[in-house]
Amino acid sequence: MSGDLAHLGHVELLTPEPERSLRFFVEALGMEQEASEGGSVFLRGYGDYQRYSLKLTEAPAPGLGHLALRARSPEALARAVSAVEATGLGLGWSDGDLGHGPAYRCTDPDGHPLELYYETERYEPPEHLRPVLRNQAQRYTGRGASVERLDHVNLLTADVAACRKFATGALGYRHYEGIVLDDGTEAGAWLSLSIAAHELIYVADARHASGRLHHLAFWVPTREEVLRAADVLIEHRIPIEFAPSKHTISQGFFLYVFEPGGNRIEVTSGGYFVYDPDREPVIWSEAERARGQAWEVKTVESFHYYGTPPLDEEDRAYVERCREAMAAPR
Repeated sequence: MSGDLAHLGHVELLTPEPERSLRFFVEALGMEQEASEGGSVFLRGYGDYQRYSLKLTEAPAPGLGHLALRARSPEALARAVSAVEATGLGLGWSDGDLGHGPAYRCTDPDGHPLELYYETERYEPPEHLRPVLRNQAQRYTGRGASVERLDHVNLLTADVAACRKFATGALGYRHYEGIVLDDGTEAGAWLSLSIAAHELIYVADARHASGRLHHLAFWVPTREEVLRAADVLIEHRIPIEFAPSKHTISQGFFLYVFEPGGNRIEVTSGGYFVYDPDREPVIWSEAERARGQAWEVKTVESFHYYGTPPLDEEDRAYVERCREAMAAPR
């Protein structure tokens, strides 16, 4: 089973503020609008080889619509589907969506919606976005934070161990890093289908809920561009939740903000690659994680408890304060 799925293909993100969220991704993050259909808009970073990596869909509440994973071949897709069906979490086939062929729908043990597919349309840039370098998918525009590609997804879960076992078993992910509390409970798992330090993360939901989203992350090539993104985003009146610093786990350089719909978005760079085929997971203790991030920067409180969709009035009030901050004069 290992190796049948190639990488994270795209993510559907739900937003109750579709016009404002679209402006955020186009103007502030610098993504290109590739298409629109029904209540959804399809967006891409300049380095994405498929037509899009983000499907932005209008919905009553923010959160995850679905996570889509691309297989390596039709045969690999069939094997992956069989492995998922054996878990009892399969939901059946759909005809696909804009830009890709038939997709097998399922959930993880926590209820997050997933799709597995193979057939895909590669991006063909229009003349004004055609790059000079033929080994680049799209022209670099320099607009906003100029994110290059979708990097990873962090999902909140009521049972990290169950989701980690599903991902490494049925889906073929490798487990690169994790957190285990003093009582033996798994509190986090950093997983990847590739040599990248992480593409999928599961962390324990402090609200003991299921099926929520912690954040969606987009890549820029250098740390300096993460710092530049912070300057760009405050000019767009986007609330910064967690100012740029370095993670202990994965060693990624990060910036966390809230888009107008209420979803947490990361701009990231750095990290490491894993070439060792026999590497064992690096497991961090409760005491080690209590020290904060890599440079002993304390993690902001909202990072521990807030996810989408919001669960109660406290969460909804938090979203509203963020929206007010976007509109307030500086």
